[in-house]
Amino acid sequence: MVAITVAILSAMVVAIFLNANFTPAPASAQAEPIDRLLRILFSIGGVIFVLCLVLLIYSVIVFRHPRDTEEGPPLEGNYRLELTWTLIPLAIVLVLAVQGAAVLKDIGRADPKNELEIKVTAFQWAWRFEYPQYGITSGELRLPVNRPVLLKLTSLDVIHAFWVPQFRVKQDAVPGMEKELLVTPTRVGSYKAWCNQLCGLAHAAMQAPVIVVEPEDFELWVKEQRS
Repeated sequence: MVAITVAILSAMVVAIFLNANFTPAPASAQAEPIDRLLRILFSIGGVIFVLCLVLLIYSVIVFRHPRDTEEGPPLEGNYRLELTWTLIPLAIVLVLAVQGAAVLKDIGRADPKNELEIKVTAFQWAWRFEYPQYGITSGELRLPVNRPVLLKLTSLDVIHAFWVPQFRVKQDAVPGMEKELLVTPTRVGSYKAWCNQLCGLAHAAMQAPVIVVEPEDFELWVKEQRS
């Protein structure tokens, strides 16, 4: 009965995590593999939660004996059980490590020849975006769709973190250092870049518009900014 209950509830939890939309709509090439890994992690965690909860409730109900004050019988260790609950989590962790490494490879550097390089400077409490290839500085991040963008981040004061939820990827901006973040926008639209590190009094208001446009519209914007 316990095994059947665990199997049914686990199947329900896995189905929910594999199909529910609990994150913003993805808008970058990096978002899909990250979402896939996130769903796997939630599914495994959900199964473990169901197993523990069902066994806990079953033990409380079936083995409850409020008037029994005697000591329990001495029990020796069960090596098979101990090996099982050691090796299974170890196997899960190793599989997830391999999967995580594969995801990191998927979201790594693309073809450097086609990358758009943008210098991102964070400061309390705003963002500045510089386009060295075009000699443009802007308070908004304008990106061409389906083109890899290499963001080079730094900070003028404290640690900040550049994060667009729809892109999934995030990177810290550290004073005195230059950190890199690669993102390839795949959906035209307007988004917001947030600071994801508590950076002071106006941290919640530290945001910047992120606008993803068609390549021809991006080129038009570049001409307008340079004129």
